Amino acid sequence: MAAKEAKARIKINRLLEEADWRFFDDASGSANIVLEPNVKITQTEFDAFGQDFETVKNGFVDFLLLDDAGFPLVVLEAKSEDKSPLVGKEQARDYAKSQSCRFIILSNGNLHYFWDISHGNPYLITRFPGSDSIEGYRGFEPDTATLTGDKIDTDYIALTQLPTYASEAGWVNETERPVFIEKNRLRFLRKYQLKAVQSIQQEVSDGSSRFLFEMATGTGKTLTAAAVIKLFLRTGNARRVLFLVDRLELEDQANKAFNFLLKNDFTSLIYKERRDDWRKAEIVVTTVQSLLFNNKYERLFAPTDFDLVISDEAHRSIGGNARAVFEYFVGYKLGLTATPKDYLKKFDASETNDPREIERRMLLDTYRTFGCESGEPTFRYSLLDGVRDRYLINPIVVDARTEITTQLLSDEGYTVLIPASEEEEESKETFYQRDFEKKFFSEATNRVFCEAFLKHALRDPVSGEIGKTIAFAVSQHHASRLVQMLNEIVDQMFPGRYQSDFAVQVTSQVKGAQQFTMNFANNNLLGSANFIDSYKTSKARV
Repeated sequence: MAAKEAKARIKINRLLEEADWRFFDDASGSANIVLEPNVKITQTEFDAFGQDFETVKNGFVDFLLLDDAGFPLVVLEAKSEDKSPLVGKEQARDYAKSQSCRFIILSNGNLHYFWDISHGNPYLITRFPGSDSIEGYRGFEPDTATLTGDKIDTDYIALTQLPTYASEAGWVNETERPVFIEKNRLRFLRKYQLKAVQSIQQEVSDGSSRFLFEMATGTGKTLTAAAVIKLFLRTGNARRVLFLVDRLELEDQANKAFNFLLKNDFTSLIYKERRDDWRKAEIVVTTVQSLLFNNKYERLFAPTDFDLVISDEAHRSIGGNARAVFEYFVGYKLGLTATPKDYLKKFDASETNDPREIERRMLLDTYRTFGCESGEPTFRYSLLDGVRDRYLINPIVVDARTEITTQLLSDEGYTVLIPASEEEEESKETFYQRDFEKKFFSEATNRVFCEAFLKHALRDPVSGEIGKTIAFAVSQHHASRLVQMLNEIVDQMFPGRYQSDFAVQVTSQVKGAQQFTMNFANNNLLGSANFIDSYKTSKARV
C-alpha cells in the first residue's frame, strides 16, 4: 500500500510543479501550496513526505493551493493509486466549504477531476490548471437561469449587427426592406436555426452540458453556432469560446463569419495569428491538428480557459487523438455535423468477445460523445427537411455505371486475373468498393466519370460555362489524375478556351491550396471573365 501511495504522491507533486504551483518560495514568487491545516512544508519534510501522504501526525492531509494574496483558492484531495479520486469527494467538499474555497481537484496521480462546487459535477482533466487560469475562472459566475431565460428571436444576430435596425427608415418601409437588409448584410435566423438554439436552452434547463446539432450541409451551421456563442457569452455562462475546425480553410472562414456576425459585441481571432493576446478575445478559432502537434494544447491552455467548446465537423474532430483536445477542456461542449458517425448502430456486442472493440466504438460514437446516447441529436435538420422547406435542392443522380463499378459495388467484388510470371503462377485477385483508386486503378472508369460529369453538369445561366463544381477524390493521387483527365477532355470540348486551368487540384500537397479555395469562392481562381469580358466568374471551374 505504501508503494502505491508514494507513487501517487510523486506524480501529484510533479503535476503541481508542471502547472507552476510552488511548494517553496523561489524567484517566481512565494510558496502557494500548503498542507492542512494551513501549514507550509520544509524541504526536509517534503523529501520525507512521499512515504505516506494520507496519514501523518496531524491526521488526514489535503493540499491547499493559495491565490496571490495567500487566501485559499483550490483544495487538492489526494488518494493512492489503487483508489478512485472520487471517493474523497464529500470530504473535500466539506473542507473546501470550511475554507470558503470554490474549487477542488481530486487526484490519485493517474486520474484527476476538477470541480467547481458552485456549478456542476467533477470533470475529468488530464493536467492540473495553474493559478493564473483559476484566478481568471474565479470571476466566472455562470447562471443557467439567465441562459435558459434569454429571449431569442429570428433577429438575435441582426440585433448585434445593427441594434437599431427596427427603427431605421429602410426597415420601417416594407417596400425598401429587402434592399435595406442586403445593404446592411443583416442575417436573420431561419425557423429551424431558431429551434436549434432554443433546444440548447431546454437541454441546459434539464441539466445537460453536451449538445449535438445534426444539420445538413448548406443549412447554416456557422450562423447557428454564432447564435449559440452569443447566447452563452451574453448571459455570462461563458467567458471565452473555443471553436475547433479540422481544416485551415475552415479556420479562416469561421473566423471571418464570427467577426462579420458578432464583432459589435465580441472579438474573434485565429489563435496562430494572435498567440500573444488570444486572451483578449471571446472567441478563439483554431484547427485540431495545430493543437495536437506535440500535445501543444496542454502547454498553451489550461482546462479552465474555455467555458464552451464547439467542434465543427464533429464526427471527424473527435476521432483518434483529436478527441484528447476536445475532452481536455472543462465546460459545455457542442458538436456540429452533417454526417454523425453512429459506430454502435447495427453493432451486436454479444457477437464479439473483444471488450476493447465495444469500448472503441463507444469512444468514436458521435452521439455518445455529445450526451445523446439514445441516438437522437439535440437538434436535427436533415437534407429532406431542407428540401421540403425549399432551402435546399435534392441532388440529381446521374447513372455512370460501368461493368467494373457494378462489380466493385457487389458483394462478390471485381475479380481480375494476374498473369503468371517467372516467379509466380497465374492467380486471381478480388477488389471491392473500398479498393477503388487505392488498390485498384482503372483509367477507363475514371474517364466515364469525367465524361458523365461534363455531359450532365449544369451550366452557368449567364455565360454557358460548366457550372462551378467541387469534386471529391479518393486520394491526392486520384485528384491529380482526375484534374489531368478533365483538362484533356475539356481542351477538346472548348479548343483554346482553357490552358489546363479548367480543373485544379486543391489538396494539402499543393502549395497555396488554402488561398485557392478563397479565390474560387471569390470567383477569381486562375483568372476570371473567360467567356464574357464583363462577367466576372472563376476561370477554373472544377
